[in-house]
Amino acid sequence: MSVLVDTPIWSYALRSRSQRFLQHTDELARLISGHQALIIGPIRQEILSGYSDARQFALLRDKLAYFENSPILDSDYELAAEFSNRCRIKGVQGSHTDFLICAVAARLDVPVFTTDKDFFNYRKHLPILLHEFR
Repeated sequence: MSVLVDTPIWSYALRSRSQRFLQHTDELARLISGHQALIIGPIRQEILSGYSDARQFALLRDKLAYFENSPILDSDYELAAEFSNRCRIKGVQGSHTDFLICAVAARLDVPVFTTDKDFFNYRKHLPILLHEFR
């Protein structure tokens, strides 16, 4: 089963050397080797943002080039807005990108691999799955 990998997981693998994130980076490596890791354009943009050093930016961009963006459909943007409205009514706030991730994951029927605690709140109100591993 494919898994939509969120920005924090990619960041741990590409930027961090901390042992604290080793299980996350190992799981991402497993997903990659199994051709199960998915990425969308907004996540790619978040990963690449913040690199003022052109050389480091180019190296990271080249690493990410291995992964094709999963398509985002017009209906995903509409569903993301619906998800945002649904959560806001329940008192749960989130970013436009987060709700777009939820919409794409819901359409593709794939879990989201993240450590972002907001997704645990979204899951209470939205038809999304979170990737669980041991």
